[in-house]
Amino acid sequence: MSVYTERRGSGPDLVLLHGWGMNGGVWHELAGRLESDFCLHMVDLPGFGHSAPLPAGSSLADWAASVLKVVPEHAAWLGWSLGGLVATQAALQAPQRLSALITLASSPRFVSEAGWPGIKPEVLSGFEQQLTEDHQQVVNRFLALQAMGSEHAREDIRRLRNSLASRPAPDPRALAAGLGLLGETDLRAQLAQLEMPLLRLYGRLDGLVPRKAAVLTDELAPDSDSHIEPKASHAPFISHPDATADRIRDFLHRLK
Repeated sequence: MSVYTERRGSGPDLVLLHGWGMNGGVWHELAGRLESDFCLHMVDLPGFGHSAPLPAGSSLADWAASVLKVVPEHAAWLGWSLGGLVATQAALQAPQRLSALITLASSPRFVSEAGWPGIKPEVLSGFEQQLTEDHQQVVNRFLALQAMGSEHAREDIRRLRNSLASRPAPDPRALAAGLGLLGETDLRAQLAQLEMPLLRLYGRLDGLVPRKAAVLTDELAPDSDSHIEPKASHAPFISHPDATADRIRDFLHRLK
């Protein structure tokens, strides 16, 4: 079974990749703001929504390859959180396939270490342990973390939950594999290899991708554009859909 995609709109192709625990339904509100400008390809990553999981032990490159098989040859890609890692990996392994790359509340290295801010390793390992006990509770906790700091966190969580419920529940194997990718991946040294236009969007109140990580990534990808939404948390496209859509649209239209 191949990776599932939902297509909406018309115009230049734009591939959208969701974050951990979610599915392509999370984009519907943003899609309503972009579908008159772009042909949107909203992907369910392997093991999420309508897509079957990849075999155990699959790498980030395998995840990227699975998406590359089902989306247009030359498209802009937008990846949120874990989806940003997959999109960045696709840009590294098949640069001729991407006309532009947009990462949203994502980081080349999600886990914190000396000199690099991010998710504390013990938080991630706690999630991994809890997955074996109650994976639905872990997803709920992660949804709460994503909205934490937003000025309307309760509403953001409700909308994320509704998006999640619109498609089949994530496969527990995919949840574990996705957490593994978040914990292991480090693309910092490879960002300088990217040659396509790159836009990085962040939320200033994001507890998973701290704004200091955005500043440090400016140095790793000096030719990229970046913007930090002042009142957004980890899901700016949910809390501030108009501003997020405007940034995406303006960036891609400038490339024409």
